[in-house]
Amino acid sequence: MADNNTVARPYAQAIFEVAQENGALDELSASLAAARDLIGDGQVVAFLGQPSLNDDQRLQFLQDLFAESVGKGSVFAGGSQHGTNFLKLLLENGRVAVLPEISEQFEALKARVENSIDAVITAAAPLSAAQEQAIAGSLAAKLGRDVRISTEIDENLIGGAVIRAGDVVIDGSLRARLEGLANALTK
Repeated sequence: MADNNTVARPYAQAIFEVAQENGALDELSASLAAARDLIGDGQVVAFLGQPSLNDDQRLQFLQDLFAESVGKGSVFAGGSQHGTNFLKLLLENGRVAVLPEISEQFEALKARVENSIDAVITAAAPLSAAQEQAIAGSLAAKLGRDVRISTEIDENLIGGAVIRAGDVVIDGSLRARLEGLANALTK
């Protein structure tokens, strides 16, 4: 069976193109993020899998769920014919479960168009605002893109940080340096 990312790719590309044509990238991004959160735990997909439900009931359930969690103006709450058609297509093809992956791929396409990238800094201790700005500036210069920073704390790093921005990983952690030293000593 195909991997969810492979299945999600054409759907993400299609909905991205529709959103871009209609100037609705941010609106759809918010709706897909909500979809990722709602569908990600599996309970909604399990409910939708009940054989007693038809596609119209499944669609109405999803639209009501989005209206309740995001608001009635949500793309997937019936606020857009494109959103309704997209949900219908996913339901007809049994692909609602890949909405989290569609959201991720949509965000990657959006970031490419906006010439931006999300970077995650995992550090042993909280970073100051100045440190975050310095890292963001260095990454922006290196990658030639606007950088949006988020941070995580991992006390197992001992010291330093690991930076992940797309396919780029910079491991400046003390743990990695110690492992490198141990490998050099054992050779």
